Amino acid sequence: MSNHEQHETKERPVKRSGMSRRQFLSYTLGGAGAFMAAGMSLPMIRFAVDPILAKKAGGTWIKVVEESKLTTEPQEFKFQIHQIDGWYVSDPELTAWISKDDKGTPFALSPVCKHLGCTIGWNTEKNEEYVCPCHGAHYTKDGKNLVVAPKPLDEYDLKVEKGWIYLGPVKANTRV
Repeated sequence: MSNHEQHETKERPVKRSGMSRRQFLSYTLGGAGAFMAAGMSLPMIRFAVDPILAKKAGGTWIKVVEESKLTTEPQEFKFQIHQIDGWYVSDPELTAWISKDDKGTPFALSPVCKHLGCTIGWNTEKNEEYVCPCHGAHYTKDGKNLVVAPKPLDEYDLKVEKGWIYLGPVKANTRV
């Protein structure tokens, strides 16, 4: 080996297999920072997602009126439901128009007009129809849309148990 070759090997930096101090510190600080960020963000994510993942209760039936009090003329009945929306708990008062059809089978209609969401009334114009006071929509006793409204009135799920009428969730009208 010549002098020149010995001189070159002395000046070359020694290559080490492994990680430098700088890389070690970068990885360590980056890992610790990621661990702390995850520790802070997981509770916030859980706070936002838990209500969405909570199991929904099955359909709730509300006891509204005795079946013996119903006639073929629609009557307005008010009732309260208990609802939980995320962390907001409320007991809103709802309304249903309940009557019996020609066969004596009870049914309940929602009072929400399908045109623009106003509250309808029964026989306000002495015409044996539901009428929307806001925009003039008319519906038959079964909730069939006659004028203005694009769809029939919605109806409540209804069941009769031990002489009482129970109402469930609102559904599309099956009578018309």
